[in-house]
Amino acid sequence: MRNLLSVLARHDVLTPTLALAVWGHDLVYDPARNDNEGQSAELFGAWLRQQGASEHLCLSVRQLILATRHTSPPASRQEALLVDADLSILGAAPADFQAYEAGIRQEYAHVPEGKYRAGRRQVLEHFLKRDLIYTTPEFMALEEPARRNLRGSLQQLA
Repeated sequence: MRNLLSVLARHDVLTPTLALAVWGHDLVYDPARNDNEGQSAELFGAWLRQQGASEHLCLSVRQLILATRHTSPPASRQEALLVDADLSILGAAPADFQAYEAGIRQEYAHVPEGKYRAGRRQVLEHFLKRDLIYTTPEFMALEEPARRNLRGSLQQLA
C-alpha cells in the first residue's frame, strides 16, 4: 500500500480518490481466493458509507478497486493510473523484481511447485502478450524494464 501511494505521489498524480482506492484495494487478500478485489470493494465501500461518503465517491472508489483485477483495460485515466502503479513492480530494478517474485512464491506456498510454475507462467505471459503493459505517460518508462523482468522470470520458470 505504501509503495502504491509513494509511486502515485512521485508521479504527482495522487488524488484523494486514488488514495482511498489504494487503502481499500487489498483490504481482503487471500491467495487461495479469486474474489479479493470484489470483497475489498464491498468491505471498503461499506466503511466509506459509514463515514458519510457520497454515493458518487463510493462508486468511484469501487470502480478503481475493481480495476486492479487486471481483467479488462482501464475505463478512465484514474483507473489507468492505479493499474499502472499496481503493476509498477514489474518494471522495478531486477533485484527488487526478484524479491517481489520470491514473495509471490511464498504467498502461494500452498500450491504445489508444478502447478505454481504453470499458473505463474500464465500470469507473466498474459502481461507480455499485451501491446502495452502501461497505458499512462507517467509509467511508460517502465515498459521495457518490465518486459525484461517478465522474460527473465519466464526463463527461470521453464
